[in-house]
Amino acid sequence: MKSHTEYLWFNTEHEHEYVNITRDVEGMVGASGIQEGFVLVSAMHITAAVYVNDAESGLIADIEEWLEGLAPFRPDYRHHRTGEMNADAHLKSLLLHHEVIVPITGGKLDLGPWQQIYYAEFDGRRRKRVVMKAIGE
Repeated sequence: MKSHTEYLWFNTEHEHEYVNITRDVEGMVGASGIQEGFVLVSAMHITAAVYVNDAESGLIADIEEWLEGLAPFRPDYRHHRTGEMNADAHLKSLLLHHEVIVPITGGKLDLGPWQQIYYAEFDGRRRKRVVMKAIGE
């Protein structure tokens, strides 16, 4: 078995941002030479998430609205006593989760017809990264 690791770096322009990283992951899988296996894609920050879903702008707006309804920004979170005002970003990350595992079949991502891989940022405007690790043969 072999493995291949690469990192993606982001400087998001907005506090909340949804970045389609499917092509980046596809390129990494191609560079890995792995034909059969899996790729782990993981946000390396506790206020970000990685998820698989449709690349449709209305759905992305719906996801943002859903997350804001479940974990709205509020000034009274206990976490804010630390001086950080991003407790809602931590909670939004928990809702979408920080990583996905995608199968590699025939040297390519084995995604469904509408599935795309997204990096979701909830405390942006600073440098962030994602680790991609392909494992297989």
